[in-house]
Amino acid sequence: MTHSPATQQYKEKQAGDLQPGDFVFPPGDGPAEEIATVEVENDDYGVAALLLVTTVDGGTVRIAVGSSVPVGDGVPAGSGADAPAVTSEESTTEDSATDSGTTESSTSAEADAGAPAGPAVVVPPRPETPPAYTGPTAEELALIPEPDGTPEAVVSAAAANHKGKNGVQVLADRLAKGINTKSGSCLRDLSNLAFDLCIVLRDPDHALAVADLLNVLPFDGNLDRWASIERALALSSFICREAGQAERAAVYEKLLRAPESQEEDPFKARINARVRQRSLNEPNLYDKEIFRAIDNGNHEAERDWRFLRLEALMFLRAHGGSKTIGEDELARRISNELESVRA
Repeated sequence: MTHSPATQQYKEKQAGDLQPGDFVFPPGDGPAEEIATVEVENDDYGVAALLLVTTVDGGTVRIAVGSSVPVGDGVPAGSGADAPAVTSEESTTEDSATDSGTTESSTSAEADAGAPAGPAVVVPPRPETPPAYTGPTAEELALIPEPDGTPEAVVSAAAANHKGKNGVQVLADRLAKGINTKSGSCLRDLSNLAFDLCIVLRDPDHALAVADLLNVLPFDGNLDRWASIERALALSSFICREAGQAERAAVYEKLLRAPESQEEDPFKARINARVRQRSLNEPNLYDKEIFRAIDNGNHEAERDWRFLRLEALMFLRAHGGSKTIGEDELARRISNELESVRA
């Protein structure tokens, strides 16, 4: 005879809070089963989306991170609160039912004690605790100067120094019609303009002035918009460190880590921290694409891929490096890529 969770004692728990040792009711009418491992699957943006729960008995349950699931009170199925209800046909009195339940529990406990031990369950470590994030103070933010005029005026002033440079002029003409900081395409144009000014035209001062139009924008959860701001912050950190402005560079680096403090759920924050650290330790530096372009003799494609590698290296440096690539090595690699893309 089986009983659904509705006839057994259970409570609900957020899926993100599940951990080995909890007892979860799988779909159907079965009893609660003990969790052996909890694995996290991310969506295409690197955010925790699905939990793959494996029970001690070898079963698996797939649960959305935001779901609430019925869990037991830590008592294995067949004993205590999860024991099947006793009907009038099975016992004539309530006392005899209690005695029977006690006897069955004792017998079961003795049998379990005498049974050979099963294989040890290897429980993976919990994700590391995300580092505490402290945003820049008002005094630190004051190191970022106010723009000299309107955003459009800043762009026009930067482009005025580079007449005849088609790439810069095209971007500047498009932005001069009106800069809308709510537009993802507008932010990409500003970011591209700052990179062209710094990397291609070797004009870090105007590049920083353009980048600062983005740097002061807050993280609003829109990852597409944030990608352009993130690029600008990494570039600004690089420019300031090369110019010996370490304090100002540190402000950009703090702003770069703004998304790390947005998640309020502790479990999701730990998962996101683990995903983020993995991306820092195993960055995509476009090695295959660069080697393929070299083999094909496609110098333009090679330069484009090296440009992307340079951006990735700047981001890593602004983030303080990683467990696999230190800051000194990053500085060396950035110097090499600058020579390649400027050649």
